[in-house]
Amino acid sequence: MTRITVDVNDEWLDAAREVLGTDTKVATINAALHAVALRRHAKEIVAAFDQVEMDFSGSIEAWRHGGGRDLSRLTEDARGAGAA
Repeated sequence: MTRITVDVNDEWLDAAREVLGTDTKVATINAALHAVALRRHAKEIVAAFDQVEMDFSGSIEAWRHGGGRDLSRLTEDARGAGAA
């Protein structure tokens, strides 16, 4: 772990503490850094999935016990939602 001294905007720190539910400045800063790292990792995962062509045709018939859902427009709908 690295120990640093840094000036931090108190309003931003308080807002982050409230959102993250942390009790101390150190915990708040570490939680905020962790959240940013997770967001980056999630973007990398989404980008990897975006490189794979998915075929959801026949998805209704693929599920057992009649519980299938039509996922044929899933990719198209997801791309449309991201553009909005």
